[in-house]
Amino acid sequence: MFTIIGLMLTGMLLGYFLRKQNLGKIHKAITVLIWLLLFLLGIEVGGNEQIVKGLHTIGLEALILTIGGTLGSVIAAWILWKALYGQKGG
Repeated sequence: MFTIIGLMLTGMLLGYFLRKQNLGKIHKAITVLIWLLLFLLGIEVGGNEQIVKGLHTIGLEALILTIGGTLGSVIAAWILWKALYGQKGG
């Protein structure tokens, strides 16, 4: 837990010091790394027999949580967008 928090704080500190640098290519690297992490997570889940055998029992709960989380994120992002950029003309 402390390792994760330490890494996050280190990244924030590094970002603070490098904020004036041109880091345009960092977004592509982050995207590729996220794809790689998701792929490796899929391999890990697919290789776990308990998860694969229990998919039929947790499938509905997972579907409900997925839809709820996605809808909640979309609604929150829309509200934030409207709050920040929705007031045109002052």
